[in-house]
Amino acid sequence: MKNLSEQPCLIARSLALVGDAWSMLIMRDAHAGLTRFDEFRKSLGIVPTMLTGRLSSLTEEGLLEKRRYSERPPRDEYVLTEAGRDFLPVLFAIGAWGRKHRGGGAVTRFFDAETGTEIDPVTIDRATGAEIGTRPIRIAAPGCELPAADEAVPDNAL
Repeated sequence: MKNLSEQPCLIARSLALVGDAWSMLIMRDAHAGLTRFDEFRKSLGIVPTMLTGRLSSLTEEGLLEKRRYSERPPRDEYVLTEAGRDFLPVLFAIGAWGRKHRGGGAVTRFFDAETGTEIDPVTIDRATGAEIGTRPIRIAAPGCELPAADEAVPDNAL
């Protein structure tokens, strides 16, 4: 995945960092208030070596910050950074897709802590106000002009 981090596509660059399930689930749990290694391990059922690697990567890339909470014995916790907090809408967009295409049966639900209402996320384009996925898109590779509506976009532009 590291070779994706140099791609011009921001989706590819982002997936290089958080494109595996464990990283996504760690970020979900961090947003739910988990901060300590043992909390993540218990919640996820992940082996310690895998968790250590993912926490290190998320910390190195600036989504989590390591903070010492005990000197004896030395213990650290992992708290969300601004970049980590900005990742919540991504998680909710994935969850909304899952509700539509992978739902059924008992599923986890998310509620607004202040209003108590269930969260039903929608991703919109700031400029047009249109819901993402309801209008066609075009992709322009770096250094290229926006392709005309009738032009094909090369497969490698993504």
